[in-house]
Amino acid sequence: MMVDKYSVDGTLKGKAELNDSVFNSKINDVLLYDLIRAANANLRQGTHSAKERSFVRGGGAKPWRQKGTGRARQGSNRAPQWKGGGAIFGPRPRDYRIEMPKKLKQEAYRSLFSLKAKVNSIKVIEDFNVTDGKTKEMAAIGKALNVKKGVLIAESEDNKLKRAIKNIPWFSFNNVNRLSGRDVFYAQTLLITESALIKINEKFAK
Repeated sequence: MMVDKYSVDGTLKGKAELNDSVFNSKINDVLLYDLIRAANANLRQGTHSAKERSFVRGGGAKPWRQKGTGRARQGSNRAPQWKGGGAIFGPRPRDYRIEMPKKLKQEAYRSLFSLKAKVNSIKVIEDFNVTDGKTKEMAAIGKALNVKKGVLIAESEDNKLKRAIKNIPWFSFNNVNRLSGRDVFYAQTLLITESALIKINEKFAK
């Protein structure tokens, strides 16, 4: 499968080859769902916490005697029904992380890339460097390539490139070794550098 290749100023430079086993495979909706579900779950911090009655300060003394007051019996003013009392079945810190098996994850990414290729969302761009890591450099490249909501996939972690994209709300950065299925799925344009494309073709090929 062939796709257009562009320069940073939006000029058409020719064609780039997409591996059919990666970009033209059968789309598995179930695996796509599992991939996005795992990506969303892995974003959760899981630091939520509420104190149950055993963790609430106070409540050592019985509020009033057991019998003879005409009121309901109470053993502690830190019971759940009291103001300032402990929570019932409150949230506790936990890990929401979901790890997909490696082979299923590979197949899910093949489905994802094939979906993007099917709707013509993929553009290949020549390898480039940003000199100062300024936002305006990447914004200009994005506008030249008509990116409205996109992801740039590079071969490796480029700190200057990452910093240049960081403040652009409609643009995000991924590298081949740390792809976000969530970013790729929701992107309207998938901008892949030439060197990243070679690596993707090798990494996800059957």
